[in-house]
Amino acid sequence: MTLLVVGSVALDSVFTPFGETADALGGSAVHFSVAASLLHPVRVVGVIGDDYPVAELERLSPRGIDWSGVQRVKGESFRWKGKYSYDLQSRETLETRLGVFADFRPVLAPAAAAAKFVFLGNIDPVLQLDVLDRVTAPMLVACDTMNYWIQSKRDVLMKLLQRVDLLMVNDSEARELSGDWNIHRAGRWILERGPKHVVIKQGEYGALLIEPGRSFHMPAYPLEEVFDPTGAGDAFAGGFMGYLARAQSVDTQHFRRAMVYGATMGSFSVSGFDVKGFEGLTTADVEERVRNFIDLTHIPAAERVT
Repeated sequence: MTLLVVGSVALDSVFTPFGETADALGGSAVHFSVAASLLHPVRVVGVIGDDYPVAELERLSPRGIDWSGVQRVKGESFRWKGKYSYDLQSRETLETRLGVFADFRPVLAPAAAAAKFVFLGNIDPVLQLDVLDRVTAPMLVACDTMNYWIQSKRDVLMKLLQRVDLLMVNDSEARELSGDWNIHRAGRWILERGPKHVVIKQGEYGALLIEPGRSFHMPAYPLEEVFDPTGAGDAFAGGFMGYLARAQSVDTQHFRRAMVYGATMGSFSVSGFDVKGFEGLTTADVEERVRNFIDLTHIPAAERVT
């Protein structure tokens, strides 16, 4: 079954206390697809300028990523530059140059429109709705958003929530969207607006899955070395959706396992700059970390006291 991501394909320049990189592969669709492709083939829809290092994308194609839906147009590619604090918990945006991404209008080939699993990356909710109008019979539609869209296009975003199955946001976005500081209540508030599931990402504290009548929390994987958090949330989404596409299921038990795969991909993502945390990684490596995650969170049944 086809897995589709529609989002940004960018060039990132990142500064952290542990190093820096310039004009490296970035954007929501790139981080998502690199993670998802370890579990299931993925189609990408996006846009790049004529200055983009296409060879770097093509180098990733054998992983199972189809870049044919990425338009290449005249002009400068989307560029982002940011600097992280020493503890990597906050960052400052130094520069954003949208370039050709400012005029992005997603084009869906028939195979992309027929996707069964669809992830709408962090783009204008008007464009997210437009894509949703053109996909034919998806089993699951998930979307991401950010504070900028919550503030500037709230009415459109609320219409989008009525039509998606899953919203995936971080804790600050959930709080701003709902107006409630408590993320559990914020998640319930979002559920009441349309989605059947809400995933709230909490960085080093893991992620929370909220569904009607139940919740599930997944911790972050304990790492001794973290280099670059950029794109970790999109890698989480890639692992989550990639697993569901592989399982071809959207039941609750598979959603919980998808949380484990999402957290696993997030842990690999932060272990290197841009997408280097995935270099040389195999599916066997992913499954081994998933087993470690399960062992990490396993609570043995208590002995019966007589």
